[in-house]
Amino acid sequence: MASNARDLKRRIRSVKNTAQLTKAMKMVSAAKLRRAQEAMMSSRPYSAALARVVADVARQVPAELHPLLAERSLDRVDLVLLTGDKGLCGAFNTNIIKAGEMARTTHEAAGREVSLILVGKKGVDYYRRRPEHKVLASHQDVFRKVEYTLAAELARTLSERFVRGESDAVFLVYNRFRSTIAQDVTVTPLVPISDLGGAEEELSHGVEYIYEPEAAKLLETLVPRFVSFQLYQAMLESVAAEHGARMAAMENATRAADDMIAALTLQMNRARQAAITTELIEVVSGAEAL
Repeated sequence: MASNARDLKRRIRSVKNTAQLTKAMKMVSAAKLRRAQEAMMSSRPYSAALARVVADVARQVPAELHPLLAERSLDRVDLVLLTGDKGLCGAFNTNIIKAGEMARTTHEAAGREVSLILVGKKGVDYYRRRPEHKVLASHQDVFRKVEYTLAAELARTLSERFVRGESDAVFLVYNRFRSTIAQDVTVTPLVPISDLGGAEEELSHGVEYIYEPEAAKLLETLVPRFVSFQLYQAMLESVAAEHGARMAAMENATRAADDMIAALTLQMNRARQAAITTELIEVVSGAEAL
């Protein structure tokens, strides 16, 4: 019985240490989430305004005037997966990989060739164990500090592949930040620019703008910047969603550890009470024998 009590004490001490660790990780994630959320929210108005401008300019000129506006039949598709560089964030990375695999199998079932561009260590590790899938490029440790230059360089590479005819469409797969406890797995087209969502609906009720220089000239600057910023915005959303998911996961882990400590403490108290009762019975039995 004494050995059992020692084992329970050891387990309680171990679980308490784990609870302290998960609580500290939750606090770190909360601090990082606040900064990531500020960066993400401050960039959303610019992203929305840029989408409105591109939508307004694009509808004034034929789509053939810029190669990134022209749709074509899908034979080759690029999938860009934005996963995290670290774990301990619940189903954050698993959901992205599942969505990417679903998109990949759907395109391949339609007879299309799929190339993967992996951003984030978890996605790279997953497909490293599956060499049968075509991985075009991989980037790791990029979410410590999200840089626009990396997004612009990656967007330029993807756009050049599209222009050269090496791909017919590029799709982003990432977690869009909705709240600190909820993320939306999103699969959205990046190239060609064909669906600007609510931007076109908003413009349909607005006024007509006169641009200087003319719309065709503006597209040469606006379209590449729009593609780059869409990718940059997705990376900011992914970082905020990852910190939110990790904070929620660590909170759940801390709560589970507290419940386990309470259960182990109750079990230890019962074991101790049983040991004391046994000793009392032995003492009384010995006294009666005398």
